[in-house]
Amino acid sequence: MSDRPDDSGFRPPGRDMSRMGSLLTEKRNPRSREIDTMSALELVDLINSEDRTIAEAVARERERIAAAAEIVHERFRRGGRLVYVGAGTSGRLGVLDAAECPPTFGTDPEMVQGMIAGGHGALVRAKEGAEDLREDGARDLRERNVGPDDVVVGIATSGVTPYVFGALEEARSAGAATVFLCCVPDREDTVAADVTIRPLVGPEVVTGSTRMKAGTATKLVLNSITTSACVLLGKTYENLMVDLTATCDKLRDRACRILMETTGIDYEGAAEVIAAAGGSVKTAIVMQKTGLSADESKALLEGAGGFVRRALERKGNG
Repeated sequence: MSDRPDDSGFRPPGRDMSRMGSLLTEKRNPRSREIDTMSALELVDLINSEDRTIAEAVARERERIAAAAEIVHERFRRGGRLVYVGAGTSGRLGVLDAAECPPTFGTDPEMVQGMIAGGHGALVRAKEGAEDLREDGARDLRERNVGPDDVVVGIATSGVTPYVFGALEEARSAGAATVFLCCVPDREDTVAADVTIRPLVGPEVVTGSTRMKAGTATKLVLNSITTSACVLLGKTYENLMVDLTATCDKLRDRACRILMETTGIDYEGAAEVIAAAGGSVKTAIVMQKTGLSADESKALLEGAGGFVRRALERKGNG
């Protein structure tokens, strides 16, 4: 068969895809074979029923997810970065998780990054062919100067994305830690990584549409990794996001409510203390609970590794 496109623009695959049909993410779901006869409510019920299995699949990978979080935490402690790499839905979810870290945990935008095959434009318009180029993954990662202090998380729900493989291979050669996230069982032609996470969510309701169960599982895993790593860094006090970046009214309001919740101060007073703390909720909590100045509170927090609880315990206010 010729590999030249016909009038429709279709051409045969440019690489050996003979095993794609055997992938778990490409198999047909027997429970959804009749979806083209279902009502809207029946479709919603079916999708919801399938979605209920996702959390269990992720839970079975709990030890490997925790191992990945510990690696990310350790690299953060060294001043390193977390770089997500993916294509299509996987890439968008990595970029999304990276974008959510600064407002939630006050991290530097460079600390958690997302890299997607096809570049920024692929975030809003599919560029599916971009995932086929292994060398592009290696090149794009190389441009970020990844090194031994960094960790690269490759996301490929099908487990065979060349762009992701190229990036992970480049990361390993640069001495970075590596994590591979996919939704298929182990294969001979997989990529080497320090930790491999495999939430096996099974065939999709629409065959091969990994934006569904596999995408949801991916979001759950990424949430767990970055949230756990940031909590281990002292980015929360109790379950409150005390390192948030108050860049909008909603977050400024949340900052005030956090100080009210932890110290008993009123709303107006909370706003004044946070302003005196230079906008830092952490510093404001220590100030209000200990009576220390802003500078003294900052020094106490620094000595406690950034943990509010440890800082307060050192002053007998834990």
